Amino acid sequence: MSAPTLLVIAHGSRDPRHAATVQALVRRAGLLRPGLRVETAFLDFTLPSVTGVLDRLAADGVREVVALPLLLTRAFHAKADVPAVLRRAPASLRVRQAAVLGPSPLLLAAVERRLYEAGLTPGDKSTTGVVLASAGSTDPEAIAVIAETARELRRTGWCSVRPAFASASLPRTEDVVRALRAEPGVGRVAVSPYVIAPGRLPDRIAGGAAEADVLADVLGPSPELARLLVERYEQAVRAPERVAVAG
Repeated sequence: MSAPTLLVIAHGSRDPRHAATVQALVRRAGLLRPGLRVETAFLDFTLPSVTGVLDRLAADGVREVVALPLLLTRAFHAKADVPAVLRRAPASLRVRQAAVLGPSPLLLAAVERRLYEAGLTPGDKSTTGVVLASAGSTDPEAIAVIAETARELRRTGWCSVRPAFASASLPRTEDVVRALRAEPGVGRVAVSPYVIAPGRLPDRIAGGAAEADVLADVLGPSPELARLLVERYEQAVRAPERVAVAG
């Protein structure tokens, strides 16, 4: 029996950089599982749509799909939007929704990779304050996960780590940059966008980092993120309870 197809579901954006980054990440993940069929779809703004890809998979004779939300937290999109669109899959498909990406030590490793690529070194950790800047959410569970991720990053040795949000929640990136400046022991401030791909909200994070010393890149197609996609897929395949969303 062939392995279930991996369908990576991204949010989508009017910004073409978003889709290009998502596709690069998915290609990198696919290289880690040679022979596995991997597809990409978007909830909004960008083609191909989730329903379009599911219809095509069914027409190709695929019978089992693992749908992986390309999301860092389990907020509204993972709880409502993704399940809703998966329920419209063709009846011939057995579709299972994998867990979102976060939290994971691999995400912390990807954040640190981007900070080092931006010019910091492990020796800078004890004197550097980090703004972990996410897109933001109105979901308390998602906000709690971001806060815990900031605490976990702090435990790796950074002088201070505080969360910030580009929308829906407070504080904003620029306010946390200023707050870190006032903290004892903080010699420099770095902003690390805790987002996967470029777009409107990441641009807002970058604007809020104007007074920071370092601005890291988005997580993008990092090796750690690619490994995490495969890990979430494999966890879904191994799960003892395979509850079909459709079919």
